[in-house]
Amino acid sequence: MRDYKKFVPAIYLFQGQAVRSLRDHKVISADPVALASDYQKAQADEILVFDQSRSDAEHDEAIEVIRRICAAVRIPVTGAGHIRRLEDVKKLIYAGCRRAALNFSREDNVELASEVSARFGRDKIAACCLASDAVLSNQDLIRNNVCLLYYVDGIDRTPWKKAPLVDGIPTIAILEEVSDEEALALIRSEGIGGIGGNAVADRAEGLAALKDRAAGTGISVRVRKAAFPWSAFVKNSDGLLPVVVQEASTDQVLMVAYMNQEAYEKTVETGRMTYWSRSRQELWIKGETSGHYQHVRSLYGDCDMDTLLARVDQVGAACHTGSHSCFFNEDLKDLDKPAHDPGRVLEADYRTIVDRRDHPREGSYTNYLFDKGLDKMLKKLGEENTEIIIAAKNPNPTEMVYEIADYLYHLMVVMACKGLDWEDIMEELARRQAT
Repeated sequence: MRDYKKFVPAIYLFQGQAVRSLRDHKVISADPVALASDYQKAQADEILVFDQSRSDAEHDEAIEVIRRICAAVRIPVTGAGHIRRLEDVKKLIYAGCRRAALNFSREDNVELASEVSARFGRDKIAACCLASDAVLSNQDLIRNNVCLLYYVDGIDRTPWKKAPLVDGIPTIAILEEVSDEEALALIRSEGIGGIGGNAVADRAEGLAALKDRAAGTGISVRVRKAAFPWSAFVKNSDGLLPVVVQEASTDQVLMVAYMNQEAYEKTVETGRMTYWSRSRQELWIKGETSGHYQHVRSLYGDCDMDTLLARVDQVGAACHTGSHSCFFNEDLKDLDKPAHDPGRVLEADYRTIVDRRDHPREGSYTNYLFDKGLDKMLKKLGEENTEIIIAAKNPNPTEMVYEIADYLYHLMVVMACKGLDWEDIMEELARRQAT
């Protein structure tokens, strides 16, 4: 479903808070990160963040908020606003934005388009405009350097009757107000890739229902819908369904829990793992008190349909003890030398480093580095890099193995210090493979 029509709420970011619009700075949320999570929960397809900073200092603070938004949601985030130079685009992409949107109503942004597209790839760049003239006069530039066009309502609506504004470039209509009927008629247009702005944000609670209506009229939309009803599963004697929870990025088994019908349907509806507590006899959302949510990636029934496998994105630790996984009591040790998966080895080492950061241990070298701070970490990283270069000049490559291992360890310490993980790196490498 690559060509589905999108619903894209906008977050207008001003002085660290979410405000009503580009022109109206009435605060609607003091916590833009929580607002973004609510939009994801409501089944928004993407989020567009307009940074309305008035200075570079405000812009740097806004970038940190955008970074936290990107870390909190799985759906793509587009960053827009306060873009003056290539470095501003770089900050947005490095903060985790899927793409940066250049304001084509600014001549300097139009001139910047080719440069940033060549540097980051066309798929990382969108165009954002307030008037059709800015688009119609730059057709070739947009077609060659931009993957998506956001047209902001408020000037005129003529372009919607002439969509697409640029052949081959989907347009997202950023609107203030629109009825359900108007929204459905608009996204049915061939050149319209979807609608966004407050027209979507204001109806977040009813967005899933609107998308169901759209799907019912033959419009291709992305909906979270289970293939099997609750009745298709074979329950245990208590009427419950066992759920094995596995981390999608590492394949590590995290925990086992149970669902009743309400928990299953809530999980499908919200995208957050919800269970039935046998001890408390009540529904519980994993992470509701700890913040360690489990976001659903996929659900699979087994061959007998009496057990559910949930693949999730785990936030923090899955176990109440603070361990990432509940399965840490080794009962029978594997005595054979394992065939190592490089990705899993690096991920396991990284998690150990993060665990030392969050739960310091006496005498730990990792904690020594965290105590000394970033400058010490970077000094060690530089030293290890030099050691690799020296080892590479020697005829025996074995020495390089040790030096590279040391370098990767110190690199992961710096990554943990800066809040990055291997998933961030793998996503960037995967993006480069695709271009």
